[in-house]
Amino acid sequence: MTVELPDDFDLEALLNRAIPARLATAGPVIRPIWFIWEAGSFWWLTGDWSSLTEALQQDPEVCLVVDTCDLLSGEILTVTAWGRAEVVDFDRDRAQRKLSRYLGADPDSWPDRFAAALRREAGEQFVRLTPRTLRARDLSFERE
Repeated sequence: MTVELPDDFDLEALLNRAIPARLATAGPVIRPIWFIWEAGSFWWLTGDWSSLTEALQQDPEVCLVVDTCDLLSGEILTVTAWGRAEVVDFDRDRAQRKLSRYLGADPDSWPDRFAAALRREAGEQFVRLTPRTLRARDLSFERE
């Protein structure tokens, strides 16, 4: 993997925030996703509700962007990852970690469609992107 990272950029801190990413697939089609960053890869859920599996079968090359833009504080951070995404087996523990990050630790408090994902009611699978190239940038600025 090629990594372009400023010396003082805390990649793990940014990628562990509960913020959505945007995924670009061929077409182009851009979709927001909830993700988890583990073991050097981005992971997100897909299932029968999505055309993503078919899109990745046709062309697995993707670009994924995670960024912040807080104009009040001046923080603008961005991570862009390129590579081949692959659909992989469902992992309930990873799914619970990913969903807990966005919805809180108690699955009983989640909207039913998310709790149903843990039961694989809609053919849930994971998509994994292990970036070929990952570029991080800090475009932050000082407020006057």
